[in-house]
Amino acid sequence: MWPFSKTNNLEESGMFNGFTDWHSHILPGVDDGIPSMDKSLEVLRRYEEKGIRKVWLTPHIMEDYPNTPASLRERFAELQDAYKGPIELRLAAENMLDSLFEERLETRDFLPIGEEGNHLLVETSYMNPPYGFHDMLKETMKAGYFILLAHPERYRYMDEDDYRQLKEMGVKFQTNFASLVGGYGETARKKAEWLLKEGMIDVCGSDIHRLAFFDEMISKKPSKKSASDLIASVAQNPALY
Repeated sequence: MWPFSKTNNLEESGMFNGFTDWHSHILPGVDDGIPSMDKSLEVLRRYEEKGIRKVWLTPHIMEDYPNTPASLRERFAELQDAYKGPIELRLAAENMLDSLFEERLETRDFLPIGEEGNHLLVETSYMNPPYGFHDMLKETMKAGYFILLAHPERYRYMDEDDYRQLKEMGVKFQTNFASLVGGYGETARKKAEWLLKEGMIDVCGSDIHRLAFFDEMISKKPSKKSASDLIASVAQNPALY
């Protein structure tokens, strides 16, 4: 039985004991996430306290942050040298579906996510889909990748039919647990609850950019116990296949 009660917040629930964070911006100084090595190590120490066992570092690759896999690997090596704790660190990227993504698709220049190394974590604008959105997804799949869509509950242009269509295409979904406690507003919370109820969420992440926001979110409790029960099974999902 999942340990949520009427009084449990996320931190008290135990959901982070053994948790894998599938979406984070902890790699220091490469995007709008954690800005320095000291701050990254502070986040990881806090993660240790909560029992988190594995973290996928997923910095942005997009026109605003034109990181390259090579440069991110170098920064990741520096973090590995600095961090000596028990949390398993893995490197991937959050890929914006923009013109830069299309260029990189031609050369397969990606940092995949997942145990098999064949998933790509992708995102779009919150307000509008990219031009040729579904065609871009299909071309990516034809190239041999599975799609993991970051925080689908946050896309304002998507409705229930859009989510069903993406699922029929084989797209997997990663939710932000902060959505379940209102971290991104009421609309995102309701969408996240619906996606969980419909069994559409595959994995869960923090999408952490600042430690203060993480601490605030884990101090809150989900509004529905049913959503809490469902996110529990997603939170403990060990891998993507």
